[in-house]
Amino acid sequence: SFGIMDAYLKDFGTRLENALRSCGALSDSTWKLYLDRRSSLLTFLHTNLSLHFLRRHHKRVELLKQSSFYIEILPKHLALGDQSHPMHPINLFQQVDPWRFQRMKKVGATQTKIQLLLLEDLLEQLERGREELLCYLKTYDVVTFLSQWDQIKQRVSDLSKMIDSFLGALVPGKLHLKHRLVPDARAPKIPRIRLVLSTKMPVVFDRKESVAHEDRATLKWFSTSQQAQQEQYELSFRLLEHGMQERGHCGNLTITSNMCEIQNLLRGRAYEFTVRRAETYALVYEQWHDSITLKTETSPDQDMGSS
Repeated sequence: SFGIMDAYLKDFGTRLENALRSCGALSDSTWKLYLDRRSSLLTFLHTNLSLHFLRRHHKRVELLKQSSFYIEILPKHLALGDQSHPMHPINLFQQVDPWRFQRMKKVGATQTKIQLLLLEDLLEQLERGREELLCYLKTYDVVTFLSQWDQIKQRVSDLSKMIDSFLGALVPGKLHLKHRLVPDARAPKIPRIRLVLSTKMPVVFDRKESVAHEDRATLKWFSTSQQAQQEQYELSFRLLEHGMQERGHCGNLTITSNMCEIQNLLRGRAYEFTVRRAETYALVYEQWHDSITLKTETSPDQDMGSS
């Protein structure tokens, strides 16, 4: 922890100061300069590049990898999420050229994959950079630390820029149009548009509220994304171990709710349930769906037969 590290560095510095001063090798001004620069580096590690910062954003990147990415078509003057414009986004979708829009979806999927890879790479570089700076503090003596200060300062500057790049990459960006999405003949009828990528947090099962009974299962799920309108979800289930006669014991449901009860299940058997948002025209990229395994209860007759 930072408290242990600070205590170690303080003790190390005190012992080093006494040793150097005892042989007249360290002046007061040199020691003060060392303490000031060491304090500056510690402040950077405590605030800008703390362990808490890295852990929090590691979780955020993992959450993004589980999220769904969509294209939004907006008038150029309208901000993302602004619902005040009289032209609803669905009307804009009806105006665009379908073939060109499908091409832009592929561009959006590629851009999303690159963004996620970039975030992972930047986070790894920041973690390595933090370890490197800690190594300077723990292993460099006063003379070496001061002689290498320009290099250390440049490393801090590079990491600061990397932090800015990382934070900027967390927000999905706009898509650049190479071709007009709206046929020229109809272009005057709608405002100039822009394409942006938006994100919806993953849909996950409520592990406490999702339970199996003898011949049915009650499933509940949620998402932290706030939606202006009700969404549709796709729920699928399948029997995990089955014989030839039970092979078709599975199903898919489309639901406009965040809960569902599935009936007529076999007793004493394990089922896998998977939930996701229903696919829409604007979906660009989605790689992860939440799954949960529940086992139905056995009937009293089965319990007696197995005892």
